[in-house]
Amino acid sequence: MDQYALITGASKGIGKSIAIALAKRKFNLLLVARSAAELEELKVSLMATCNVKVAILVLDLSAQGAAEKVHDWCQQNSYAIFALINNAGFGLWGDFEQIPINEQLNMLQLNVMALTELTHHMIPSLKKQHQSYILNIASTAAYQAVPTLAVYAATKSYVLSFSRAIRVELKKSTVSVTCICPGPADTGFADRAGLSAISDLADKFNMNADVVAEIGVKAMLAKKAEVIPGFSNLVSAQANRFLPKSLVEWVVSNIYKTKE
Repeated sequence: MDQYALITGASKGIGKSIAIALAKRKFNLLLVARSAAELEELKVSLMATCNVKVAILVLDLSAQGAAEKVHDWCQQNSYAIFALINNAGFGLWGDFEQIPINEQLNMLQLNVMALTELTHHMIPSLKKQHQSYILNIASTAAYQAVPTLAVYAATKSYVLSFSRAIRVELKKSTVSVTCICPGPADTGFADRAGLSAISDLADKFNMNADVVAEIGVKAMLAKKAEVIPGFSNLVSAQANRFLPKSLVEWVVSNIYKTKE
């Protein structure tokens, strides 16, 4: 039976790059995202250039019940899942009280609830494989509170903590869990988050999405628990563990501060 890697948020950015990296390794793919045109284009390209099987599901994962729909789609088509890559997510920049609460709840739904629900749905299927993997995409924001990215950073802290916890729970099974925590990457995140005010700064530190994806795929297949791409990101994350939280929060708040 053919095995597939299931990737959410696969139409662009790191998700798309992970799809390409896995296709080059001759893994079949199940791609989920909102954009039908971008998914179809990626499907056609990967099938032609990498000679792999690719199926797509056009779906807004932030909608209630979306994770169950993904699971049902896999069950109805008898897809054998050997890898789940939870990449779908977004951020919003600004003071917490100024961002409409419905937008923040939508972010929580996608970054936390959908990821958690889909993982829960897919673990039984993953356990059926001789070797299987979960790769969750967090962020260097997971390592500290980030004023003006308060909810986003909190969701990524959740993803990291959740990943490490279920990794231990699943250690006697065939499922390995990895969490990758990238820093700024050329994924369009800043524009989606409304971070145009610091886009020039972000461009100076952005990592290429293909590079981040390759690091993530290699870490997943090597069964690593956690990986931080980029030397400066690694140093920053490690420093956050030893520096006073108030100092870290002051530094970060000055980087991401909103205009008065």
